[in-house]
Amino acid sequence: MSDGDRLAELAKRRGFYFQSSEPYGGAAGFYTFGPQGAAVKHNVEDAWRERFTVREGNMEIQSPTVMPEPVFEASGHLDTFDDMIVECADCGSSHRADHLVEDHTDIEEAESLPGSEVEDLIADNDVACPTCGTELAGRPVEDFNLMFQTNIGPGDAQPGYLRPETAQGIFVDVPRLKEYARNQLPFGVTQIGPAYRNEISPRGGLKRLREFTQAELELFVDPQEDEPPLAEVADVVLPLYSAEQQQAEDGEIQELTVREAVDEGVVGEPWIAYYLGVGRQWYERIGVDLDRFRYRQHLSGERAHYASDCWDAEADVSLPGEDPDWIEITGYAYRSDYDLKKHADHADDEFSVFKQYDEPVTVERPTVDPDMSYLGPAFGGQAQAVVDALADLAANQPDAFEGDEVTVEVDGENVTVPVEKTGFAVEEQTEHGEHLTPHVVEPSFGVDRVVYTVLTHAYREDEVDGEPRTYLALDPEVAPTTVGVFPLLDDLEGRARDLTERLRANGLPATYDDSGSIGRRYRRQDEIGTPFCVTLDERTPEDDTVTIRDRDTTDQVRVPVDELPAVLADLRAGRRSFEDLETPPRA
Repeated sequence: MSDGDRLAELAKRRGFYFQSSEPYGGAAGFYTFGPQGAAVKHNVEDAWRERFTVREGNMEIQSPTVMPEPVFEASGHLDTFDDMIVECADCGSSHRADHLVEDHTDIEEAESLPGSEVEDLIADNDVACPTCGTELAGRPVEDFNLMFQTNIGPGDAQPGYLRPETAQGIFVDVPRLKEYARNQLPFGVTQIGPAYRNEISPRGGLKRLREFTQAELELFVDPQEDEPPLAEVADVVLPLYSAEQQQAEDGEIQELTVREAVDEGVVGEPWIAYYLGVGRQWYERIGVDLDRFRYRQHLSGERAHYASDCWDAEADVSLPGEDPDWIEITGYAYRSDYDLKKHADHADDEFSVFKQYDEPVTVERPTVDPDMSYLGPAFGGQAQAVVDALADLAANQPDAFEGDEVTVEVDGENVTVPVEKTGFAVEEQTEHGEHLTPHVVEPSFGVDRVVYTVLTHAYREDEVDGEPRTYLALDPEVAPTTVGVFPLLDDLEGRARDLTERLRANGLPATYDDSGSIGRRYRRQDEIGTPFCVTLDERTPEDDTVTIRDRDTTDQVRVPVDELPAVLADLRAGRRSFEDLETPPRA
């Protein structure tokens, strides 16, 4: 059994995660987090919230997971949120075409290739259906929209969709959220919650799900004035796998500080560089192995059309001796003003922020005041559309009004209006500010993949006293349980239970166990990543001390019972290390 299989077996046996609805055969892409996994997941979310919401001074919201169809018409998801699908002619199974290419070639990012090229690669490499073995050469590669559709209400119900990302729930509420921010830029909004994508062929357990949890930050900035606090992370070293290095024959990861990455132009957007630095510190905090971590820049073919720069945080979750298995755990994108402008075009609300000038400014502003006695009879029901088109043209191309006639497009047709009937003029106006559509900086974390990475990187096997041991070297902050409490004598059971309750009352996740040998009790806690175990023994009634055992080293020290909650709280928070503790001398 491979290490990966052993981790999956441990995860199921000890209650970290398992396929949902198993009594009914299950459904690919849906997993349940058990008691241990849910605790790890909540701890990761709490650590994210503390860093990206609280410390950054951002607002957090919770928006609905079902949203009406017009939201996704405006965002573009109905037209462009697709993956490449190929269907087997023999068994009818559908597969993610770009993944098949990646499995059978050295190409790492086939998603960035056009469908026709993926078809050729399938044929050239004799790629067969993973289900039945039939060759897929000649089968069309088509786009498949990943949105889950539903209906809102009975009867002639309004079409709706399960959100494919939490971001749209933030964007659509910007008209109200900006008021809570007192219309001052920059301001950030975070959200942690479920998203849904109807994946073609989910695989790899938690690596690809149809229902998953995202933790997203949308930071709204003035692109001309707002700058990130780079000094806070300037010296943080980033493992950068740039697009240039990916396309080079001998391309490699570059180790650059945040400041170097910005100064050398490797990361083009300073805001992105800032969050790469913050993110790198956070991954280390929760237990991601930074020797198996990198930031990979999107190639031009995979970068969203609205994004000027995108980087993925990737973790290698491969097994020892195997080829690297890099999975995306976070996406960092500079989304410009694309999202807010799209919603402003489709919705009946204001998605810009009024920016007050320090002093009033006098400007020359082209305007139109059309002669409606002419436009009405000339264009009938299109008259107002002509007026709007003339106003847009005056604002963007005032030179167009220099001749005798001006031409605008209305409902796909060109119409001509005498300039004298447009009321075109350039007027001096005093302005106290301007309406600015903010740009958006987005770090988007896949919580389930982060949890999977943390578990994978924490998996260990060793020997203790000549016996094999499996354990999870989880950081105390994310471990599902902080301490196991064990009485070694029957007459200490009541005292051990009281101590367990006392630790819980002090906010420390604690479990009580009096079953089996002490060695077996240790092994049970080691397998779920419990960092510390406390034993009450024959000395406890004499000197009111207990033994604390460290999971990773199996070292033990004695601590007074009265000091135990504070000691464990310090160990969990990283304020003290186990090496800092000293064993009290024997009486």
